[in-house]
Amino acid sequence: MNKYTTYHNYDLNPHKEIKGAGSPAYKGYESILKEISQLIQSKKRLFVFDFYPGVDKQEVLEHLKSLQPELLIDIEDCAYTGEELTTLFYDNLTEDRVFGVMTHKNLIDCFDKTKLEKVQDELKHAQDKITFIFGTGAGLVTSGDVYFYFDLCRWEIQLRYRKGMPNWRCENYEAPILSKYKRGFFVEWRIADRYKKKQFDKINYLIDTNIPNQPKMITGDAFRYALNQISEEPFRVQPYFDPGVWGGQWMKEVFGLDQTAKNYAWSFDGVPEENSLRLLFDDIFIDIPCIDLVLYRPQKLLGEKVHARFGAEFPIRFDLLDTMGGENLSLQVHPLTEYIQETFGMHYTQDESYYILDTDPSEDTFVYLGLKEGIDQAKMAHDLREAENGSIAFPAKEYINCFPVKKHDHILIPAGTIHCSGKNTMVLEISATPYIFTFKLWDWDRLGLDGLPRPVHIEHGLQNIQWDRTTSWIEQNLIHQSELCYETKNIRIERTGLHEREFIDTYRYTFSSTIECTCKDSVNVLNLVDGAQVTIFSPTNQFDPFELHFAETVIIPASVGTYGMKPSGISTGKAVMVITASVK
Repeated sequence: MNKYTTYHNYDLNPHKEIKGAGSPAYKGYESILKEISQLIQSKKRLFVFDFYPGVDKQEVLEHLKSLQPELLIDIEDCAYTGEELTTLFYDNLTEDRVFGVMTHKNLIDCFDKTKLEKVQDELKHAQDKITFIFGTGAGLVTSGDVYFYFDLCRWEIQLRYRKGMPNWRCENYEAPILSKYKRGFFVEWRIADRYKKKQFDKINYLIDTNIPNQPKMITGDAFRYALNQISEEPFRVQPYFDPGVWGGQWMKEVFGLDQTAKNYAWSFDGVPEENSLRLLFDDIFIDIPCIDLVLYRPQKLLGEKVHARFGAEFPIRFDLLDTMGGENLSLQVHPLTEYIQETFGMHYTQDESYYILDTDPSEDTFVYLGLKEGIDQAKMAHDLREAENGSIAFPAKEYINCFPVKKHDHILIPAGTIHCSGKNTMVLEISATPYIFTFKLWDWDRLGLDGLPRPVHIEHGLQNIQWDRTTSWIEQNLIHQSELCYETKNIRIERTGLHEREFIDTYRYTFSSTIECTCKDSVNVLNLVDGAQVTIFSPTNQFDPFELHFAETVIIPASVGTYGMKPSGISTGKAVMVITASVK
């Protein structure tokens, strides 16, 4: 598949070396238990082992028991049952297969307060005993003499769901993945992150539990030191890749992924809510959720103006959509701001854009975007419903524009615009973060990888389609909108969007010599869209030079202020292209 541009230098396992943390890292249960034993010998008596939902409690418990504590308390005995929690969160979980409503409850709401008080009384009468209190929410009753937090990355949670792990406190082992994910996304991760945010400064030890039976541990001081360091220098997150019914072959070839896989549809490389950070302490790698950084140092990471607007949420999302040798994406629309606020409890919506990273030069390539002029709105709604029940194949080209696209086109897609990418394109999707809120309207008569019809949401979609976004409006507002801002012999800067309804601003830098950029009090997210390699450096030596390779995404915290870029490696002296996104 030599027709694809590739330099074979994409780093599948980027990491950040943490220097000067001043404390050791621990690998394996033997090492961790030895440290706990030494703490016991130093007269520590009350140990708290707190878990993120999804941590394998039985695995951890079997090892803790080997230390023979005099009192062992499972805090989850104080929590409501899975059935009771389902009732508690009924309005958040809804009957929909995909969508719920963001909960505003807290972890404490999942516990019987009378039972928690009994535990607190029990602890008062056991002050001289070696006591272990463990489970999700253990820190609700005490931080103890030593507080351990067992963390888990969100992608690993999803993989465990697929292998049969139930939701927290539930027995839904065989439930559909969509149901488990929905409960995690709208309920469990929200309450767990709110709780964890309050615990950061209490943590004495943080344990990475992403690999079964291979935990790794750092001190709380080292954990916080690392987050402070990362909040002041460029970093990449740990990307992950997933197949899909429309997936293609580009990432397999360009990134060197598993060649036996049928396809790869998605790459999440630049989504802190989902991705993890890989940290290197001496010779030990520790993986932590990147959301920890967002929650702990939001102002340094995001910038004052962005933090003021979004709070501790990372608002920009980069991901890759591969249909090279695959199929069309589902025809879809994203909710308007007021709709997502009123219906799902989110305070901003998924405005987005497609940056065309590559296309198959031997094929006609296009995007579906906006409505044709003069269509019959009622007839289109009727045809969508008929297609949903299997009576017809939805005649997409009768209603929806098909615009040809080529490499480096940038297609703007404010919420409410009907759209999808066609086959044989490689898309860098630059968007706002609420990615789950996609109303599929038509999925080309396909089944999902689970063998079930993929869910569509026509009634939601019809309430959000902006029917006045027809061919002429699309041509004037959403395609070919690049503006030249600056040009010399070696540097060209273009503003490529986004639309005025979208809060993200994007610029494309084409340069063969050194260029200097400023963050403008906003986190910057970058992708090298052409060329083999660039070096990102600090003019004031604030951070070590950072190497970025073709198609990789890097996050530059707002606290960096000013940074430089220059072609490096085999790209030295050659023109390269970088797309950047920030909050306007």
